[in-house]
Amino acid sequence: MKKFLLFLLVLISFEMKAGNEIDLSGKWNIALDKTDIGVSEGWYNKEFKQAITLPGTTDMAHLGDKDTLSIKLAKPQLLHLTRKYSYVGSAWYTKMFTAPKDMAGKRFILSLERTIWESEVWVDGKKVNDSCFSLSTPHRYDITDMIKPGENQRLTIRIDNRKKFETSFENLASSYTDATQTIWNGIIGEIKILAEEKVSIENLQVFPNIDDSTVTVKINVANPCKIKANGEICVEIRQKGSENIIASNVQNIGVNGAKDYIQLNLDMGDNVKLWDEFSPELYVATAKLKVNNETSEKVTDFGMRKISADGKTLLINGRPLFLRGTLECCVFPLTGCPPMNKEDWTKELKIAKEWGLNHLRFHSWCPPEAAFEAADEAGFYLQIELPLWTLTLSDDKPTNRFLYDEADRIMKEYGNHPSFCLWSMGNELQHDMTFMAGLVGHLKAQDNRHLYTNTTFTFEKGYGTQPIPNDDYFVTQWTKWGWVRGQGVFDSESPTFNKDYSAAVDSVDVPLITHEVGQYAVFPDLREIDKYNGVLDPINFKAIRKDLKEKGLLDKAADFTLASGKLASILYKEEVERALKTRGISGFQLLDLHDFPGQGTALVGLLNAFWESKGIVTPEYFREFCSPVTLLARFPKATYTNNEQFTAQIDATDYSGKNFNGNEVIWKIVNENGEIINSGKSRANITAGYNNNVINVNCYLQSEKCAEKLQLRVELAGTPYKNHWNIWVYPNDEKIRRGNVLVTSDYDEAMNCLKKGGKVLFNPDWQKINGIKGRFVPVFWSPVHFPKQAGTMGILCNPKHKALSEFPTDMNTDWQWWDLLKNSKAIDVSKFEGGKPIVEVIDNFSNNRKLAVLYECSVGKGKLIISSCDLTTKIDERIVAKQLLNSILDYMNSKDFTPQSAKNSAVLYSILHNN
Repeated sequence: MKKFLLFLLVLISFEMKAGNEIDLSGKWNIALDKTDIGVSEGWYNKEFKQAITLPGTTDMAHLGDKDTLSIKLAKPQLLHLTRKYSYVGSAWYTKMFTAPKDMAGKRFILSLERTIWESEVWVDGKKVNDSCFSLSTPHRYDITDMIKPGENQRLTIRIDNRKKFETSFENLASSYTDATQTIWNGIIGEIKILAEEKVSIENLQVFPNIDDSTVTVKINVANPCKIKANGEICVEIRQKGSENIIASNVQNIGVNGAKDYIQLNLDMGDNVKLWDEFSPELYVATAKLKVNNETSEKVTDFGMRKISADGKTLLINGRPLFLRGTLECCVFPLTGCPPMNKEDWTKELKIAKEWGLNHLRFHSWCPPEAAFEAADEAGFYLQIELPLWTLTLSDDKPTNRFLYDEADRIMKEYGNHPSFCLWSMGNELQHDMTFMAGLVGHLKAQDNRHLYTNTTFTFEKGYGTQPIPNDDYFVTQWTKWGWVRGQGVFDSESPTFNKDYSAAVDSVDVPLITHEVGQYAVFPDLREIDKYNGVLDPINFKAIRKDLKEKGLLDKAADFTLASGKLASILYKEEVERALKTRGISGFQLLDLHDFPGQGTALVGLLNAFWESKGIVTPEYFREFCSPVTLLARFPKATYTNNEQFTAQIDATDYSGKNFNGNEVIWKIVNENGEIINSGKSRANITAGYNNNVINVNCYLQSEKCAEKLQLRVELAGTPYKNHWNIWVYPNDEKIRRGNVLVTSDYDEAMNCLKKGGKVLFNPDWQKINGIKGRFVPVFWSPVHFPKQAGTMGILCNPKHKALSEFPTDMNTDWQWWDLLKNSKAIDVSKFEGGKPIVEVIDNFSNNRKLAVLYECSVGKGKLIISSCDLTTKIDERIVAKQLLNSILDYMNSKDFTPQSAKNSAVLYSILHNN
């Protein structure tokens, strides 16, 4: 008996997390109920043999259907990461617990912090009224009438993760999808029973007003027994980490109903510290309700901040704000569900800050409490969304009711967090847009602490190009007057760096944030495969690796990743800088700084799905154009001849809250050896927000006798802020140096010359040959999700190859390649044997063909280079093509031109003859 009492004491001690909580984490028992017989057969009062640890999921416990997919380059393998164990249906969880005797007389609330989707609860076989359906907030049940303090009782929970409402188009919303997080079954986060007073504070909301340094506190009192009594409410405010009371208010009250409402105002005094990204100052509000000698207490953090708009300018605490953001699509590849602890979120936000960001958009989902807490402390601005991505808005009345209820739950659960700045009703919503305007109006009437928008962009006809009623801000990829992201123009317009989106945003009268900027695919980093030691299997990565190995390309995979990633980083830089140059744009939301492993393996990040660097560029590089203070350059083109003058206008943005007025801006132009070609400096007038034309740069290029890559570098003296841009300079009036090389587009002429042992640069009409149409930009998003696109991922070359010795280039595509690639087709050299590509084109990972635009080999006695880039049309007007042509010709006329022999010339001939 003594041993039993000791065991019971230990059990009770383990379960008691605090004086008013029973911690239910730990071992539970589970039964899967695929055929839904559990209710009819009374599973709510049974013990199950299978054990599981909660918080956790069936995936983590290796329960459900084991994956049997083979590793091959096909669907569904390439759609997303694969669950090792998958279960969708109802699952029953049971556990014995004991409420201590000293909790007698309390009100008991069961709280399940997060689950998908529906939960039902039984205590000792008796069902608790109603079910909970939230995807965003804790499921809570009043189980007061069922608790018997001092007795061992059975708690049974049924979780059903099947879709309950039409909120996830094709199961792609981040809140309900296997594309990023999984459609998991389980309970994560805190699982506990709260013991509260019969009359208690149910909800505490704090509304700061920085204009007069006051706060309004709104309190909902739960009084289900309708006790009538007098009492006292006291609210105290402290700075977080301090015991000193800054403000307090005490009032006598009377309670008499099931729900009582109390409002108090408090003066914060003259030394209020405001919350923002640079000074995330937090306060703590403590509310105490005393009724019948019992005290109920609620505590919440909050910040003194005001997010607002002045016309099209976004403001934080009255100061211009520019959001530098990326998406958070619930990508957690080890667990398949979001972390519920602050430490993991703090780590993610720290990395985001290292890369210059200050903003996260939660795409079609709402994060847990821990994410808000981490963002509050980090000074991160969050956009929250309802768990919604639908094309059938308002068609389903139960879904409509769910959305209103879910929005109210989110507001009450997370509304106090200062990081909760922006609120969108969902992603790319379509159909009845007036329904969302009504929902936004409903929320605005209750809560002015956030800015609202009806939808994060929409393709709905008649919408998406301008704000609609109730939009406090507007998220879009275009307006009625044009694109506001480079994805629509970088491939179609020759490179220029003096453009912005002013014409497109001029008539927009609210702050505009650019939507899902980037989406530039990067070739899979196969080194990532070994990191997947959790619930998801990277079969998509494994299938790509297998295909590359079979095609003899596996040794190039790392270079494919690096070169395609470098191109993506170049494009992201120009995307961000164009947005910053546009007065009237208040931010951007990248898609994405890190990979999105779903929707056809959309690896668009410079970081992988684990928020780890792929080694493409450094955070320091990225911060040059993505920082609170950014120096920008406007100049007309990327390529010049040495008889031209380079001119640039330097702009600056300052969203730091500091004063840089009068600081010197220093510029210099350097060559690849670091030698300064020209330099200058000038004091600049830099004020808050966007500053146009703070200084000018002028530099004559006559000193550059050879083709060379130069770099414009600009820095703000006495600060860490700097930036740089590449330009290319080529000799003027160069003659074509054919030597003894035949340059021809005629197949027969080329073959005759080769038979005689001649040298041929074969440059067929690229518009007539078989191949993949040249593009400057890489695959958009995913070649699997969007298969009908000319899907390549930039070039790969060896810059030290002798054929490129007079053509300055890196291993990857950069702006000087635009004209060459736009006037080209990549030819498939997969069947060639012998010879080597000089300039390869990286194919997308769903095909993995050997592609090239410049290839060398010997044919019989002759020597051949094939160029499927146009190197002859209007060559005197196309300085880049002319320079590459001469570099190739000088190589072909040198003793270094000793290409490998083509072993299957018949194949070579058949491909070349297609012109």
